[in-house]
Amino acid sequence: MAVGRRGRDEERIVAALAEVQRDLGAFRPAGFGPPVHGPPVPSRIFLIGQAPGPHEARLGRPFAYTAGKTLFRWLEGATGADEEMVRSRVYISAVVRCFPGKTRGGGDRVPTPAECALWRDFVRREVEILSPRLVIPVGRLAIAEVLGHTEPIAAVVGKKLRARVHGVPVDVIPLPHPSGASTWFKTEPGRTLLERALARLAAHPEVRRALRRRRPGEAGEGVRRA
Repeated sequence: MAVGRRGRDEERIVAALAEVQRDLGAFRPAGFGPPVHGPPVPSRIFLIGQAPGPHEARLGRPFAYTAGKTLFRWLEGATGADEEMVRSRVYISAVVRCFPGKTRGGGDRVPTPAECALWRDFVRREVEILSPRLVIPVGRLAIAEVLGHTEPIAAVVGKKLRARVHGVPVDVIPLPHPSGASTWFKTEPGRTLLERALARLAAHPEVRRALRRRRPGEAGEGVRRA
């Protein structure tokens, strides 16, 4: 595809994603915090988290605090791409876009299935606009949303799966949630399964294309290819 055509396609995609994000900004269900989303990146890689926490709500971007630092450390270790590069070349979505609040015990409240459904159409629109080739669900809630998988995540983490997400055929490489409160990825079998998942991510053609660091003097390319 000619560079000019690719550039126009990316501009169209960015504009369509910006429209979705404007609608997200206007959607404020009672009891939830402010909407959180990343930039409208025209990427073939679609990373979907669970829901923003209180720090993401305060800072206004996804994976902005402790769990995010762990996630980006995983990705940098696997691909060599730092947080800035990942944020600029991967579209970051979430099952729920507003902080759902705290439990009585002080932990982050897990959204109910009905609450997850409130944001599903936004995810559908994003997927239809981007037509991603790789989806990375992060955490149990995101894995269930993408794959319909409600059994223990050990059955899917570490694998590359094929699925249709809102009608789009994609590769799916699930990751566990990088929460500091979780011990799943610190003990077996989670530790080994996480290593396998990250190795599969690093080897995926879309990841190698989008997150490869260019050598000095090498010409740059757009984020997205046809």
